[in-house]
Amino acid sequence: MLKKQIRKLHLWLGLLSGVIVFILGVTGCIYAFADELKPIVYRQKLSVKENGTTLKPLSELWAKAQLSLGKDKTIGRFSTGSKPGDTYQFRAYKDKTGGIWEWDNIVYHQTAYLNPYTAEVIAVEDNTFEFFNVVLMLHCNLLLAGGVGKMITGIATMVFVVLLITGIVLWWPKNKNVAKKRYWFRWKNSTKWKRKNYDLHSISGFYATILALLIALTGLAMAFEWFDRSLQWVANGGVTYESPKQVLSDTTLVTDQPPLDKIFNQVRKNQPNARAYYIYPPGGNPQGVLNVYIDNGRSYRSLIRQYDRHTGRILKTATFDEQHNGEKLSLLNYDIHTGNALGLTGKFLAFFASLISASLPVTGFFIWLGRRKLKP
Repeated sequence: MLKKQIRKLHLWLGLLSGVIVFILGVTGCIYAFADELKPIVYRQKLSVKENGTTLKPLSELWAKAQLSLGKDKTIGRFSTGSKPGDTYQFRAYKDKTGGIWEWDNIVYHQTAYLNPYTAEVIAVEDNTFEFFNVVLMLHCNLLLAGGVGKMITGIATMVFVVLLITGIVLWWPKNKNVAKKRYWFRWKNSTKWKRKNYDLHSISGFYATILALLIALTGLAMAFEWFDRSLQWVANGGVTYESPKQVLSDTTLVTDQPPLDKIFNQVRKNQPNARAYYIYPPGGNPQGVLNVYIDNGRSYRSLIRQYDRHTGRILKTATFDEQHNGEKLSLLNYDIHTGNALGLTGKFLAFFASLISASLPVTGFFIWLGRRKLKP
């Protein structure tokens, strides 16, 4: 009797959330290898031939990029890789509120790509409808603005967690003889497609459950702040820690030449093997700090440094090891979600888990359709 009720719950929750789960699964598959695909797809913009000459000062390239983007589009992020020939990328982004679709709220989202040896502007690109950006927006909020899409994907993910749990309950065999049929595909030439479809749903779902649960739960932490805070609270043993004190630049030491080049050269010298460097300028606030994110491939290897915008002095360095357990879990969240925590192997695991997750609503729908046709 209980299993019958669970089957009904599994059915209707699957029908209600199926389309959203399918979209999340497919876009998750694509975005799992975004870091590996971008250098191939956008090779002409992301790399140039190393000509042996000295790199131009970052401040000079920054000014050139700002000129190419337009004075009304303030650069809010600089990034580049550590490999010789990696281009310098300067992004300008501004949004607003009130739109229905995600792009309705984008005032501008452009990136200028510059040759670091010659200061040549290779391209100025509008990123609003860039392929991987659209895939990410579709995955996070179904392209809907104002938090509505994020809420929908979050609720669908919560439903998916319930579906995974009820799916295991329904899959669970009564005895050893039944279990033999539920661990692997035992198809023959005479096996009908309905049987194959059922096996694809139940057996594939069984093997993907643990990974799919990890992906879903980390997705919930990104969709709902309250869920992320709850996980941090549990990881911290029920203790809530105060936010660290904010550091500020010293306004009494203002100079005519901002120390951007000094900071960037120091970062590259100290972290020569980083995968990428990101610099976020402080904007118009005289006390604002210049933030540098040093991407070493994974969250627990990466660093965040904050510099005085006027002197270039390091004010704070944040490492993974010095964080509380809850903060560590939150920092690992994205890497676990994408599989990056285990490198390329983890990404392949996340890819197949997402692929199976996307297939479950499809195979489940055909199971329901087949049983419905059998009813008089």
